[in-house]
Amino acid sequence: MESSGTLSAHQVDEAEPSQSSIDLYRTLSADIASGVAVVSTVWRRRDYAATVTGHMSVSYDPPTMLVSLYDGGRIADAVSESGIWALSLLGSAHQGNANWLASPGTPLEGLLNQVPFRRGPATGSVIIDGALAYFELRTVAIHEAATHLLVVGEVVSMGRDASGREVQDPLIHYSSSYRRLSS
Repeated sequence: MESSGTLSAHQVDEAEPSQSSIDLYRTLSADIASGVAVVSTVWRRRDYAATVTGHMSVSYDPPTMLVSLYDGGRIADAVSESGIWALSLLGSAHQGNANWLASPGTPLEGLLNQVPFRRGPATGSVIIDGALAYFELRTVAIHEAATHLLVVGEVVSMGRDASGREVQDPLIHYSSSYRRLSS
């Protein structure tokens, strides 16, 4: 790091990145603002849900989305195996739910006891009450990418639970913490 407070250019040429390259990537990529969402599914008659920030719209025709899930996590296994899932976009009022569902080691039994939700009409997956928008999806492709799975889904149902000012107040993840878009 230079004394001016800026990071110097850093080449990543190694087949295996060094710890300093990984640390630098974490620092720089933390400045990518992202909406916060909950991905959920039902697998083996059990609900699975987790907070995610790696999601995006892929196509409008047909409506298609992608979510990035840590390959070692139970949500990745459940979404991969079930073939159906939901994505609930969160507003700032959902920060407590986002923290809970992002916590490592949350219990599988009772995971959603403190989270208000309803079932999606197409998949039966959890939709967080008051979601800015929700999408229910059917998996069409799964790609391995480093430590993550990129799960691509075709939208089978969608809608909005929030209204008025709630829609204008999404929960954003930026610089390693939650932020509000509006004040």
